[in-house]
Amino acid sequence: MACNKFIPQIERDLKPFPTVDPDKIAVEIPERFGHRQSLCHYTIKDNKVYIKTYGEHVGFRIFMDSFLLSLTSKVKVPDVEFFVNLGDWPLEKRKVQPIHPIFSWCGSTETKDIVMPTYDLTDSILETMGRVSLDMTSVQGNTGPKWEEKNNTAFWRGRDSCKERLELVKMSRKHPDLIDAAFTHFFFFKHDESLYGPIVQPISFFDFFKYKYQILIDGTVAAYRMPYLLSGNSVILKQDSIYYEHFYSDLQPWKHYVPFKKDLSDLLEKIQWVKDHDIEAKRIAQAGQEFARNNLMGEHIFCYYFKLFQAYAKLQVSEPKIREGMEIVEHSTDNLFPCQCHRNLVKDEL
Repeated sequence: MACNKFIPQIERDLKPFPTVDPDKIAVEIPERFGHRQSLCHYTIKDNKVYIKTYGEHVGFRIFMDSFLLSLTSKVKVPDVEFFVNLGDWPLEKRKVQPIHPIFSWCGSTETKDIVMPTYDLTDSILETMGRVSLDMTSVQGNTGPKWEEKNNTAFWRGRDSCKERLELVKMSRKHPDLIDAAFTHFFFFKHDESLYGPIVQPISFFDFFKYKYQILIDGTVAAYRMPYLLSGNSVILKQDSIYYEHFYSDLQPWKHYVPFKKDLSDLLEKIQWVKDHDIEAKRIAQAGQEFARNNLMGEHIFCYYFKLFQAYAKLQVSEPKIREGMEIVEHSTDNLFPCQCHRNLVKDEL
């Protein structure tokens, strides 16, 4: 696998860690986070993967396990020892040393976690062509009607993961000519139908692209649907946010997406802008799709992980070890002949 691209995000994430001592972090990170968070402690040694878990909710380890097995079956990964945060929120909030290296699927401007491609994007890459599902390739084959035939209302569906989403749906009820936004689930807040309207049935993600304009708004952290929205043939209106995925720093506002303020105060104005500037909006949609094709496909995700582990391994000042309590991660025989019959055709949302 050829992987020669320089990745600035990796350099930025590793800058706070001039050195990493595996013997030290093997003790300090579990002591600091192991009782309150869900973590995986990995060692890759001689291209074999070993793991020890901390915390009660460690089911999401399956995504990391699967990817590491896939990666080590394709390339020789340097011996490396690291911790993966299985939760939504980035963990390392310290501004001064000692700062601990934690690998997370989401980063923020207020934390120093080392960002990886999200578990959902990683899983979709592994499962591409192996199931009928939402992935970067299938999205590009299901981008809806031609631009001129798309609905010119700004579209959003999802659950009540933050207060701004509540405001978005209320805004939609006041301005249905500009926004079509509705909740598919309620979990975090009380559902008041007089404020938010009825809960609607989820729709296929492919049906999102019947609309020209896609509203991207945070969930609990970054909305992990952005790679798929970029792959479609619609323009993204993206909320300003402290949270980011591994590729956000390579995106440019007004080139790949249209930005709006975190409090939604200028969202109606931005929707009106894209409606009044159809040629520019179409150009932004095409630039976003081109970015996804050139940066977010399977080879790019494998490359990102490989370059990350390669760079991180060089920081280690002692030999990675198979620690007490670690077990080897092996391929599951359950996946040799996977049954497709029970799987949903597509995810309705992320």
